[in-house]
Amino acid sequence: MALSKDLTGAVPAPSDVQPSVPPYWAEAKAELMRRDRIMNKLIPQFGDMHLRGHPDPFTTLARSIVGQQVTVKAAEVAWTKLRELCPKMTPSQVIKVGAADLAGCGLSKRKTEYILDLADHFKAKRVHADQWSQMDDEAVIAELVQIRGITRWTAEMFLIFNLLRPNVLPLDDSGLIQGISQNYFSGEPVSRSDAREVAANWEPWRTVATWYLWRSLDPVPV
Repeated sequence: MALSKDLTGAVPAPSDVQPSVPPYWAEAKAELMRRDRIMNKLIPQFGDMHLRGHPDPFTTLARSIVGQQVTVKAAEVAWTKLRELCPKMTPSQVIKVGAADLAGCGLSKRKTEYILDLADHFKAKRVHADQWSQMDDEAVIAELVQIRGITRWTAEMFLIFNLLRPNVLPLDDSGLIQGISQNYFSGEPVSRSDAREVAANWEPWRTVATWYLWRSLDPVPV
């Protein structure tokens, strides 16, 4: 997956970003620094920086689809064009624009289909976005992966960047694995089992540790 500066590497419109600090952030930082010597060195390097959420569920998921399997730069270009085409970024607007114009933003045929299917799910209320904040992580993931193009990784990014869940460990994220490799294993290859073992020390703040590992690779979030 494209390593994210904030979510998919795309440049957000101002209304895309929720600047408030997640309520658990200070406690999580203190706990991680106390328990984990790598986090104790890493976290202070980024001062008051913190995860910034994206408050609109549809926009967050659309951004993550655009960012799948492409470079950060390619995701940024495609997302910028898509936002110019759909400034309101509502399901109805996306459906009205249609496949041909969406593809003109640089989206593949498959991603165009995924974005339209996502819009259709939201417009027809086949997803329960208004209930996600009360559902547990796995229940949200189970619902999201029923939408075409929404993988577990995409759903986990949604948990992190929209619902601001504190304990997500996105093992399919290349940035997380690379961050663990560089910071904990001197650049040696890391298996999922290795990653889980390292992350066991981060509970219940695995989202926060993951974010700091992303920052270790890409210091400045959008």
